[in-house]
Parts: sequence; structure tokens; C-alpha cells
Amino acid sequence: MSAALPSRVLLIIHNPRLPGGQPLNQALGWNDPDRLAAEYCADVQAVSHGRAIFQVVERVEVDAFPVKADGFVYTAASYLSCWRARSGFHQPDGVDYHRLLDEFDVVPRINAGQIDEVWLFAFPYAGYYESIMAGPGSVWCNAPPLARPDARRRFVVMGFSYERGVGEMLEDLGHRAESLLAHVFRRTRGEANLWERFTRYDLTHPGRAECGNVHFAPNSQRDYDWGNPRPVLSRCDAWLSFPDLSAPPRPVTCAEWGGGDIRAHHRWWFQRFPHVAGAANGVSHDWWAYVVDPNRV
Repeated sequence: MSAALPSRVLLIIHNPRLPGGQPLNQALGWNDPDRLAAEYCADVQAVSHGRAIFQVVERVEVDAFPVKADGFVYTAASYLSCWRARSGFHQPDGVDYHRLLDEFDVVPRINAGQIDEVWLFAFPYAGYYESIMAGPGSVWCNAPPLARPDARRRFVVMGFSYERGVGEMLEDLGHRAESLLAHVFRRTRGEANLWERFTRYDLTHPGRAECGNVHFAPNSQRDYDWGNPRPVLSRCDAWLSFPDLSAPPRPVTCAEWGGGDIRAHHRWWFQRFPHVAGAANGVSHDWWAYVVDPNRV
């Protein structure tokens, strides 16, 4: 197995205080972002077989709403009004990423080797992408590349919501992985495209399911259908012995991946990522190297 690949994280939490001094997450009964971050780090380390070690090296909590790309900023009153009505949220929703990167001196810290990526935590409709890549030669990472000519290496900015759970955080990482591995294998055709093989599911490849993707388990009939009891043949176990993929298919159901639980499914899926030494056709047998470090992509 390849050696561990640590990634140093700058954690930025936008958690504005409401009149009376209570932070937004507590006022609305949402999750503690520090607990979410700790559990997410533990989950990723476990499912990567010790390969992916995310380490929060700096934590900043901000008593403010982030600024949108068009300059709009919620107030406590305006945000709570929208949340209670479940409507009226500002559009366009997107946050001003360049402003955020400049406000927290992200690029100088990346260039100095102090941090490797950024995690943004906030509330629903904060305007974050689940993930976005910045820096030289950036590629699609579940969002358009973010031009930062002042950066000397690539880095990923994750966007998490403390209204949701660790399962949704793993889903964000899953979409990051899907983007990066699709790029890694973009010139590989046929059965040599191991990413295409890994993500097969019965709906698109009847009788040839393997591990599926973030939204589709091997037997899923629709998006997020992780609780489907229908048995299908799958070669998902073969990936546990990678690069030996000779294990035969066997019937599987949702009982394999938690019976519909988002966190359990994503853990099951990530555990099957190749994570060993070696390479074939110019692609590493350790997929976590690409997921953790975009400069290897």
C-alpha cells in the first residue's frame, strides 16, 4: 500500500451571531461544524485505508455572512426570513470566491506550503460549490476552474453545510473524486478505462454492474436510490483485491451499503477505491493520490 498522503486544511466557518449573541447553527438547531469536520476526517482516513489524512491546521470562525459574487450580503433578519419561508433566497446564489481567497490570504498560504486546501462551512444558500479547483492548469472539479494566476500550485476549496451531515460531506468528496478520476482516465478507452468500469451499475450496464457512482449504487433505479432491495449481479468485491479484478460477480442488494443510509453507502463506495503501489498505462494504482492532491492530476 502507498504511504499516507497528508493534506493541511484551512477551515473557515461562517457562523453569524444573531441578535442576542447566539450563533446561527445553534439558533436553528443545526450541527456543530467542528464535530462534522472531525468525523469526516476520521471517515476519510478509514475508507482510504489510511491513505488520505486531512488535518485542520488552522480554524477561523467568522461572525458574518459571506459576500455574494454580485456584492449582496444577507443580514440576520433577511436570511431568517428566507429560511422560515423556504423561499426568497438571493439569486444569483454564488459566493465571491476571489474575495474569500483574498480575505483569508489563501493563495500566499498555498504558495508558502502552509496549507493544501480550504474547507468552507456555512448555512444553506451560502453560495458554495461542493468543490472547486483553483491554481495553474485547474480542471473541472464539480465546478468550473477558478482562475488564480497568483497561485503556484493547484488547490481545492470544499463547500460544506452544517445544516447537513457527514454523509453529505462524503458526497461532496465523491463528486470531487468523480471529476478528477474522469479527467485522469479521459484518454483511456475500453476495458483499460478502470474508472468507467468501477462506476458501472445495472441500470446502464445490465448484468455488468461493478461499484456504481456517488448517486447510483449497483442496483439503483434512480438518483439517490441507495435503499433498493432488488438483487443484481455485481463485481464490486473484485475491487477489494485490486489490481487483481478476477473475482466473479455475486448478487448484491442495499444491505451491502447500509440499506439507504447516505453515509454508509459512501463509505462502502470509497472503500473500494484502488489504493496500492504501482501503475498501468501511466495511471497510478492509488486513486487517493489524485483525490487528495490535484497537482497529481
